[in-house]
Amino acid sequence: MKQFYEAYRNADEKLSTLLREMAPAAEQVFRDQYVMEFIGGKEYKTENSMKSALVQQMKEFILELGKDFIFIDEEYRLQVGNSDFRIDLLFFHRELQCLVAFELKMGSFKPEHLGQLNFYLEALDRDVKKPHENPSIGILLCKDKDNEVVEYALSRSLSPTMVAEYKLCLPDKKLLQAKMREIEAE
Repeated sequence: MKQFYEAYRNADEKLSTLLREMAPAAEQVFRDQYVMEFIGGKEYKTENSMKSALVQQMKEFILELGKDFIFIDEEYRLQVGNSDFRIDLLFFHRELQCLVAFELKMGSFKPEHLGQLNFYLEALDRDVKKPHENPSIGILLCKDKDNEVVEYALSRSLSPTMVAEYKLCLPDKKLLQAKMREIEAE
């Protein structure tokens, strides 16, 4: 479909300025969209049910993320002050030498999601990150996103973050081929 082509073409909009500067390789490491057919191709009612399905299929999820990801934990506990917080999924990336926090969102991207993720990254960098590691990276994995809203939300972000979409199944192959021919004809 046209949205898949446009998502590929506009991939640089998904990264915050700091992430682009801090880790130039991040554009090649992280994708704009992840296809997770391996968790059943169904809609999930809660972030927890989707996260559980991902953890059960961790090998396939890591293959979809790309190479050099090491799974650390689900519902990774952070304590800040007298409060506990939980990061949906926490990984370490060997090439980038940093922690990577994934936050799952069942709906569309909303700018306020970045506040939560930025808070988690600050806590990781202050309390979990080792001295030799690079600053932590945050990934918001949303059902869908408006690229213009993402661009505005990330434009002043001081955290190394990105916003990516997930798809639970790819569109029919014939439909994709027809859309690609349509785009090529433009």
